[in-house]
Amino acid sequence: MSAPRLCRVVTVPMTFETLLRDQIACVAAAGVELTLVCSPGEGMAALAQRSGASFEAVPMARQLSPAHDARSLAALVRLFRRVRFDLVHSSTPKAGLLTALAARLAGVPLRLHTFTGQPWTELTGAMRVAARQADRTIARLDTHLYADSHSQREFLIAERIARADRLAVVGAGSISGVDLRRFDPAALSDARSEVRARLGIDATARVVVFVGRLTRDKGARELVEAFTIVAAARADVHLLLVGPLEPERDPLPGTTLAAIEANPRIHAVGFSAEPERYLAASDLFCLPSYREGFGSVAIEAGALGLPVVATRVTGLVDAVVDGETGCLVPAKDTPALARSLGDLLDDADARRRLGAAGLRRAHERFDAAAVNGALVREYRRLLEGR
Repeated sequence: MSAPRLCRVVTVPMTFETLLRDQIACVAAAGVELTLVCSPGEGMAALAQRSGASFEAVPMARQLSPAHDARSLAALVRLFRRVRFDLVHSSTPKAGLLTALAARLAGVPLRLHTFTGQPWTELTGAMRVAARQADRTIARLDTHLYADSHSQREFLIAERIARADRLAVVGAGSISGVDLRRFDPAALSDARSEVRARLGIDATARVVVFVGRLTRDKGARELVEAFTIVAAARADVHLLLVGPLEPERDPLPGTTLAAIEANPRIHAVGFSAEPERYLAASDLFCLPSYREGFGSVAIEAGALGLPVVATRVTGLVDAVVDGETGCLVPAKDTPALARSLGDLLDDADARRRLGAAGLRRAHERFDAAAVNGALVREYRRLLEGR
């Protein structure tokens, strides 16, 4: 009997290279033929080969582009008809819509999608209506639906995107858990001194770190404003911004960019393939996002013993236990964010207590081996039930 043919589809390579790298290897090792599909990426073929998978490049635009989207859809239909997959699994909004349509047209029997956040919550007008309808179309066409957090599941049900009986969460949530070997304080014992020396940050300084896209919807504007307030009263506080700008998709205001450039205690280092080193060099993690599917980076920070200040929004309420592993504040509330950051920066005992609880929770609930293993078992259950 031949091995089942599985296909995992996302829009851009970064999702495979960061969030799903370990999961790919886990699935590929489970006795299946795994194919990865996303837009072309320089390292994707090598990543697939290392994981024991194959790679097919299908260009997909993240933004609405009717002509481009039609070509992407046609390419996916051809691929699905040629390979005749037993199961396709999509994540990210554009890949989810195109895959749902193509897999239905090609007659793929098992069509899965994992919702990882709803960009349309921050849109208005026709764009909001169209993006929301895209999620409803995914829910209507796919055979099995998942959310990467319990609060996101509740939100999708309340918004009538999907029925409760058709929407599940694998395990405790998150798209792929945390690689506890990679996010291990002992393995990163040199990072604190190395990163600080490289950036000119004193060994005794207190450091706040952000990891993610530097965009409006990640709360980067409020973070810079709150840090400016905090830093005015504390001479030994620094901010690390680890992640890329997205000027075409979600640009930061010019005033925010100017504030980053003008402040010598704000260190914008761009994208890093090793965000764990910057986390390990810091004292406090902050994610003031407007929306999340789950907020895996908050769990990664916790795995390194960092307390977290985040916003009380869908997804992050699953990743951060308010008062236990961190502090939650209202979204878009700069004064509240500044107060929470200042309070924790001034209270070393609280940082240690919250950080220790975050580390325990990461190990107990979000070990990548357990999360990815649960997904493999879900695949097997579905394949055996055909």
